[in-house]
Amino acid sequence: MGEVLAGYRATAAARMTELVRAESLVKHFPSGGWLLGRRPPVRALNGVTLSVLRGETLALVGESGSGKTTLARCLLRLTAPTAGRVVFDGIDLFSLPEPEIRKLRRRMQLVFQDPAAALNPRMTAGAAIREPLEAHGISRGSEAKARVSALLAEVGLPPGLAERFPHELSGGQRQRVVIARALSLEPEFLVLDEPVSNLDVSVAAQILNLLADLQEKRGLTYLLIAHDLSVVRHMASRVAVLYAGRIVEIGPCDELYERPLHPYTEALLSAVPSPDPLQSKRRVILGGEPPSPRRIPAGCPFYGRCHHTRRDDRCAGELPVLREVGSAHWSACHYAETLGARR
Repeated sequence: MGEVLAGYRATAAARMTELVRAESLVKHFPSGGWLLGRRPPVRALNGVTLSVLRGETLALVGESGSGKTTLARCLLRLTAPTAGRVVFDGIDLFSLPEPEIRKLRRRMQLVFQDPAAALNPRMTAGAAIREPLEAHGISRGSEAKARVSALLAEVGLPPGLAERFPHELSGGQRQRVVIARALSLEPEFLVLDEPVSNLDVSVAAQILNLLADLQEKRGLTYLLIAHDLSVVRHMASRVAVLYAGRIVEIGPCDELYERPLHPYTEALLSAVPSPDPLQSKRRVILGGEPPSPRRIPAGCPFYGRCHHTRRDDRCAGELPVLREVGSAHWSACHYAETLGARR
């Protein structure tokens, strides 16, 4: 995948205007019923603040349950936060009435993790792409049909594929159809939720190259949710690391990979396989489990699993704030400088 996003970082660096901003986002989900009694809510997000810059790819990484998908859904106004706000191109999303947000939704779209589940099995590929065009009054009839053919060609599919149903398509073809449907409304912002996790390596590389080409051609902004840190390194210009509903580190991709400033990030990166079988690599094995989302500790949420040599009572009792440690490189660790210095 070395050819993915060739030359992209220079392009992204030139576009530094903010497109999306989350401010102190909190999301709690109620839990339990009358059989279980009153239980604490599930605290999926615990004060997340971050910006997505126009034209960049910001990757969200972290374990399952860390809050990645909940954050993405809040950014798209698919889930209402308990507190905080989301600003899209200067507009407060959650202050808009429904008719206005419907117009704004054309500018932000979601590419789902499982294309088979994202497509209606009773609709052809062409009908799936045509549906948003007609729903938003963009085009109908022969004009919509021509637009569908153009979108299929743009994602590398023949026009005749429009008459096929999802079960007649391969996994890669289905994902291309999902991408074409997302592009049909001419969005500026795409959330890519594990877009290649269900594909084999060769097909995944083709989809990543397609996404890179589309970003360059259309000037798209991506929020990439991913578990595969090798994919993240090729795709992302910046990386945000989530743990227990908080951002524990965020910074430029190359800088973060070379010099992680949070013990959790260090552990994640140590698990990335090296392409050189002769290269020795220190593996960080995390013990224990992440804290329960119903009982987030008062101090550092990573305290119980932390391997930092400076780990102490301050970590257990005082929540570390996200602070800038290097140039545009932020960490929520009391002793981030010590971790960076020893590498």
